[in-house]
Amino acid sequence: MQFQQLQYFVTVAETRHFTRAADLVHVAQPSLSQQIRALERELGADLFLRARGNITLTDAGEALLPLARRILADADTARHEVLELAQLRRGRVRLGATPSLCTGLLPDVLRAFHDRYPGIRLLVEESGSHDLVRELARGALDLALVVLPLPTPSPALTTVDLLREDLVVVSSPESPRPGGGRRTVRIADLEGERLVMFRHGYDLRELTVAACRAEGFEPDFAVEGGEMDAVLGFVRAGLGLAVVPRMVAARSGRGLRVTPLARPGLHRTIALAHRSDVAPPRAARELQRILLER
Repeated sequence: MQFQQLQYFVTVAETRHFTRAADLVHVAQPSLSQQIRALERELGADLFLRARGNITLTDAGEALLPLARRILADADTARHEVLELAQLRRGRVRLGATPSLCTGLLPDVLRAFHDRYPGIRLLVEESGSHDLVRELARGALDLALVVLPLPTPSPALTTVDLLREDLVVVSSPESPRPGGGRRTVRIADLEGERLVMFRHGYDLRELTVAACRAEGFEPDFAVEGGEMDAVLGFVRAGLGLAVVPRMVAARSGRGLRVTPLARPGLHRTIALAHRSDVAPPRAARELQRILLER
């Protein structure tokens, strides 16, 4: 008994037509009929009652049909599982993340993933949440680390909260302490301070500007338009203050003074996103599991 014979049998049973079944499995009708006959000889029973324009299952055919479907389904499952295991030895994961997460969260996570699956290529796209959501939707990424709430909520995406991260104020050690030298600084204390500000479309820019406006003032930008590394470099050079994630400040602390924000402070929620209609590849699911474990 061969898998191909079972596939032909199930197709004929479902279509009740030999020629139509042959078209569906892309084989000549005489070849399909020969394979069905060979299966019947091996089983010692007719599987179909053949009459012009009327193909029906015999009792033996009725008994075989659910078993054949199960065998074919199990074969597909086995093939899929082996392929999934192969994907953990080679292949790729396409991950998107905001620049601050590339600096703060990802290095340790990607190192842990690479240690477990050294054959998997990691392709990282660094961009803002808005761009990452668009890339996910069009299938260019398997997973993305984004900041919630999404700029444009999408029912086509599934998000899982990973962490809630505090924001802090960073400044040059050579500059006066923000907030009059207190251990914490309020958003209101940033009025009149020169800020180093991220480019438009950057989640941290929107959050900081909204917080300043909620306190009744417009922030004063000394420099604007940079990515994370540029912003931290400008702050080290004494050009102004910046509001950044605590993880980034901790990892990039050399040459920076870090001052916590006074309660209630500023926070952001980091989430892992993927498309709702397509399951991520096995390798991407393993990376997802490592992220959720941290």
